[in-house]
Amino acid sequence: MASQIQDRLTTDQDLLLMQEGTMMRKVRTKTWKKPRYFKLQSDGMTVWHARQAEGIAKPTFSISDVETIRKGHDSELLRCLTEEFPLEQGFTIVFHGRRPNLDLVANSVEEAQIWMRGLQLLVDLVTSLNYQEQLDQWVSEWFHRGDRNQDGRMSFEEAQRLLHLMNVEMDQEYALNLFQEANVSQSDTLEGEEFVQFYKALTKRTEVEQLFENFSSDGQKLTLLEFVDFLREEQKEKDHAPDLALEFIDLYEPSESGRLLHVMSKDGFLRYLCSKDGNIFNPDCLPVYQDMTYPLNHYYINSSHNTYLLRDQLCGQSSVEGYIRALKRGCRCVEVDVWDGPGGEPIVYHGHTLTSRILFKDVMATIAQYAFQSSDYPLILSLENHCSWEQQQTLAQHLTDILGEQLLNTTIDELLMDKLPSPELQRKILVKGKKLRAIEDIEVDEEEEEELEKDEDSDVDPGTYPELDTQLQPESQELVSGNKDDEVVACPMSCLLICGHILAQDPSTIPGSSFLSNQDSRTISCPDLSALVVYLRTVPFCSFIHSKENYHIYDVSSFSETKARNLIREEGNEFVQHNARQLCRVYPSGLRTDSSNFHPQEFWNAGCHMVAMNMQTAGSAMDICDGFFRQNGGSGYVLKPEFLCDIQSSFNPERLISPYKAKILLVQVISGQQLPKVDNIKESSIVDPLVKVELFGVPEDTRQQETNYVENNGFNPYWGQTFCFRVQVPELAILRFVVKDYSWTSRNNFIGQYTLPWTCVKQGYRHISLLSRDGTSLHPASIFVYICMREDLEKHREELEAEKSTEALSPPTYKSLKIQSQRKDQSRIKAPRQRLGKDA
Repeated sequence: MASQIQDRLTTDQDLLLMQEGTMMRKVRTKTWKKPRYFKLQSDGMTVWHARQAEGIAKPTFSISDVETIRKGHDSELLRCLTEEFPLEQGFTIVFHGRRPNLDLVANSVEEAQIWMRGLQLLVDLVTSLNYQEQLDQWVSEWFHRGDRNQDGRMSFEEAQRLLHLMNVEMDQEYALNLFQEANVSQSDTLEGEEFVQFYKALTKRTEVEQLFENFSSDGQKLTLLEFVDFLREEQKEKDHAPDLALEFIDLYEPSESGRLLHVMSKDGFLRYLCSKDGNIFNPDCLPVYQDMTYPLNHYYINSSHNTYLLRDQLCGQSSVEGYIRALKRGCRCVEVDVWDGPGGEPIVYHGHTLTSRILFKDVMATIAQYAFQSSDYPLILSLENHCSWEQQQTLAQHLTDILGEQLLNTTIDELLMDKLPSPELQRKILVKGKKLRAIEDIEVDEEEEEELEKDEDSDVDPGTYPELDTQLQPESQELVSGNKDDEVVACPMSCLLICGHILAQDPSTIPGSSFLSNQDSRTISCPDLSALVVYLRTVPFCSFIHSKENYHIYDVSSFSETKARNLIREEGNEFVQHNARQLCRVYPSGLRTDSSNFHPQEFWNAGCHMVAMNMQTAGSAMDICDGFFRQNGGSGYVLKPEFLCDIQSSFNPERLISPYKAKILLVQVISGQQLPKVDNIKESSIVDPLVKVELFGVPEDTRQQETNYVENNGFNPYWGQTFCFRVQVPELAILRFVVKDYSWTSRNNFIGQYTLPWTCVKQGYRHISLLSRDGTSLHPASIFVYICMREDLEKHREELEAEKSTEALSPPTYKSLKIQSQRKDQSRIKAPRQRLGKDA
């Protein structure tokens, strides 16, 4: 079970010192700074902390959760404490997903350097592990967790506890039999390789073995021709199957003799199915694979709403960290709400609320540093300008000085303004904002400005806040009924009284906001700032006819979610044609004070380009957004279907005239592997998992189906259920798999999910690597499925109706669906006791 990490733990000086432990200050805010004792555990994968060196320690974080380590100089919080601590003694641990950063201050520069080097070394080692090394590390972690007395051996009692930690309740006699088979030394304890064999027995995949034997003539190996047959018939690799068979044998067959003879063993077959080549997400769609030479209005653009906020819209913290996180997620349109600040420096915050303020120049410095770390394609700066003339000049100066050559301040090669640039305009930042029609036109049409302000604030009527629940009920339902992860949640009444009062009063009366009193809601753009808006001029929306007759290709209108939804329902085709001509942006309702999200799919259906999300809020809506933009290199740009780029298009997402290449989707949910506990604290709690398959698309395609639940087995549950979906517009479809823990006393608890576009789905037997609610990996948790797509031909109509009438197809109905409905080992799982509740 040795690994690179275990080797380094005994040889690397920094890691040795980290295992001894260090007292450091944990910093949460400017006022919360407390000493804590941090220590790297002997597994090399977890860091624990305690109030003091001899105190009761508890887990702080896992190395696999860490994205990177930042120096103290790069910490927004530590920079505010330079009078108390030298920045050289501080550092920040940045986690994957939305988990808050951990700011620490060591007692010396040397101690800080030890932890920074050591943590970064471990992060790099974990990132570089291959499949076998990941498996070895995972086995090693389980051994350390199960070895309760840390004597390097595991007794049967410890093994029984480990089974509960692994999320499975197993018959004691069966567990003892597995233990004794692995205990070849007959010492009544498992050591080293014995535990590896015990683990392999626990993780035996009988459904994969059955699949292997269906194609193997001798049940021991797949010849090259047999493997080619499997890839062609089941995995739908078609003409590429012969070349892929040779490639996969070289990559995944563990034995050298097997590779020389071009045969695949059971272990190699399982390695292939668990690899990226056996994943449901088509690896061809991971790099940039789409044509990026079309104008910007031919693409969906990954967009953020109020990017500076880390929490809610009324009292939440504003931070440059919001921009860092959004940009690292591949976001290509960030929002900056800028207002007059003290000392002549513009500030960024959610106007007329209690959200904190940050300096505009700090936001620009952050954008300049992180704009193109995840994507080289153009970044759109959605500038909501509420500044006075004087501070607008400061804005223009900061944009020019800080962004430098990254800022696009002139047309490309004197390109005529009858066509937008393409995403090939790499590493450039485009400002979207108000623009003077001519330099001398200082008197902007006030009627147009008022219309724009009315559109922006159409959903923020302070008088409606006490009635949030009733007003938002129809708007907040999910596309799939019954899931309330993303509904609009009203503030408590005590908060509403404060919030409503704040929104209703004059800015000058808000504490700490006296410098806003002279700001006019009808802001006039100064020429210097206007000149920086080249291709993306913000204009108000009056009607589709008005836009067609009066606006240009470079004009951009913004719509609240309510207005956009109504337009789709009432004038869906006109909206599609509008979005084929020019860019549009959709933003969340002002009533979503909790920073909840709408589902972006309904707006993508109409070709809306910049569907702005509250990226700080996890949930199914962000799962869909992240899953959709995972394709095309994570560039933040996805090419729209052709029928959404045609200004003469007849497509209407609400009223389909005829099926658009309709297809049938068959999904067999076969099994699950090593699902995490919902509550990691309770060792006795074991999940009862079920899988929900959700299909999002046009309204007629949006459906969901779910499996039965498996009692008391999150380690290797088996379902073997098949579902059928008819998809009328597959180009717009998104598939989401959600694993939940069944509970008859309350709502089913979320375990993990994975979301991907229809166009990126690989057919055949595929593993789905589950992600947490936060979008981070739950490795090695996965589900095993079979996917089949076929044309919806007229001759299959009657068959389709028969399929719809049953919950799951019988496996023998289709050649590929050969997995038996009940796995042998399932009978070894102990039957649950009668319980009043989940953990009774």
